[in-house]
Amino acid sequence: MSTQTTHHVDHTGASYEKGKLFVLSVIALVTAGMVFSIRAEIIPELKNTFFMPTNAAHAAELIGSVAGVAFLAFAVSIFIGSPLCDYLGMGRLMALSCLLFIVGSLTTIFAAQLSSTLPVYWVLWFGMATVGLAHGLVEAVINPLVATLYPDDKTHKLNVLHAWWPGGLMIGGLLSFGLNSLGAGFQVKLATILVPAIVFGLMLIGTRFPPTERVAAGVSSKAMIGEAYRPMFIVLFLAMFLTAASELAPNQWVGDMLSKTLGFNGILVLVYVSMLMFVMRHFAGPIAHKLSPIGLLWTSCLLASAGLLLLSYADNPVTGILAATVWGTGVCYMWPTMLGVTSELFPRGGAFLLGIMGSAGNLSIYFVLPAMGRIYDHYSQIKAQEMFSTSVKALAAQAEARAPGAVDQMNAVFKAAAPYAFRWVAILPAILLVVFGVWWLADRARGGYRAERLETGAN
Repeated sequence: MSTQTTHHVDHTGASYEKGKLFVLSVIALVTAGMVFSIRAEIIPELKNTFFMPTNAAHAAELIGSVAGVAFLAFAVSIFIGSPLCDYLGMGRLMALSCLLFIVGSLTTIFAAQLSSTLPVYWVLWFGMATVGLAHGLVEAVINPLVATLYPDDKTHKLNVLHAWWPGGLMIGGLLSFGLNSLGAGFQVKLATILVPAIVFGLMLIGTRFPPTERVAAGVSSKAMIGEAYRPMFIVLFLAMFLTAASELAPNQWVGDMLSKTLGFNGILVLVYVSMLMFVMRHFAGPIAHKLSPIGLLWTSCLLASAGLLLLSYADNPVTGILAATVWGTGVCYMWPTMLGVTSELFPRGGAFLLGIMGSAGNLSIYFVLPAMGRIYDHYSQIKAQEMFSTSVKALAAQAEARAPGAVDQMNAVFKAAAPYAFRWVAILPAILLVVFGVWWLADRARGGYRAERLETGAN
């Protein structure tokens, strides 16, 4: 293999190991993916352990709020961390993310013990927020890093990199499933996150990172910030709220909700969808070339909306897998392609614009995740009244007292209420069919999609 393919040489002539930097980025993203799927799998256990005994009527909203704060922290972290790539350096930010993954995981693992000092809601809130900060710093570094290392193939390489996000989801999901069969609690599952976090932390020792593409091209900070005010970037920024909500918010609920509606462990659906995404993202380049990145986004929104709607009606493993396949195919390319389009059409915005996009996506999930919980709680109350002429709180009290049939009644209520959250979220990607449809047609009228390439020394 030639030096050119294994090393990146910046504008000063310094050489950086492409392969090692890419693998390090992959392991960091796998860590974040494991956090995501394990968190989705343990949501029911956290809810039942810490919130159902004290506030059954709002338990889903409370756990949704706790899980959602990870995305708020992600949004803040990536927004602040992205421009800091140019000033503090990518290596320092990656080291900080490693530390935060470890601290956040340990906080949640020892939530029961720490709740003697603080209310358990705030202990869990801090733990989730800390791993959210860690994930944000990972994204703040790896996206501009890969754009810098592969300036002529950004959309494809970002999709290949982000194939390891569902790769991490698969690893975390399978570990959770296996540990479940052994009777392990959420503490053991979260402890597995420490392994890849420590691995990529050790890999950072002695590793050199290049300056970002924007800095290497000599684009000023003023010009970088100015890119954020371009009309088409604003459209892309607003669209990111809806694409991210279509993928990541349902991902956090899929384990709990589909376990109720399909009759088997919903985390296996998440593992299946993650496997699908892992494979498909490796083929993003040819698909984007054929359709154009904007055409790929339009197609993704169509399938995502249809898939979420189908998930809301699925009532057995076969229809569940079919619906999940449509949804997974739809959301597969959304996040990395949105970043690729940002980097290709607005390269002067550098890490700053990529950070803004990541912040938009996670702010969206911060609001949508507890909203899904509220929808779930709302329809649970309705179904409890319709089916048994009582309230969820009363059913929970009866179940706690081991009243005959109470647990079965609770499960029946939750099964009937679960689909509505997916049904409401299906509206979000449907909105973008108009936005990306108009954009795609406009590109075709102008002769096609055109990426912009920065040259060293540009201003």
